[in-house]
Amino acid sequence: MKVFVIYTVRGPLTPELRAQVMPKEVPATLKHYLEGKIEQFWFRDKAGPIFLMNVESLEEAKAAMDSLPLVAGNHATYELMPVSPLLPLGLLIQGK
Repeated sequence: MKVFVIYTVRGPLTPELRAQVMPKEVPATLKHYLEGKIEQFWFRDKAGPIFLMNVESLEEAKAAMDSLPLVAGNHATYELMPVSPLLPLGLLIQGK
């Protein structure tokens, strides 16, 4: 299943917090990418990334996001949005 994750950092990170957390956040995120859970990612200036995940369930997506240091430390939140192919296109192919 495909899930968009809107990941939002809670306010600007202080230089101290950035130095403490980001060396853990980046490898944790890359681990999910290399495992195939995060399929694509984009960055929103002053807000945080958007991930497209390829997971078996919303619970798997939630567990992956909850494991990220910024979320675990209550410095970021996220919203999960499951998506699927556009159903009306299938209807056009079937002639309905």
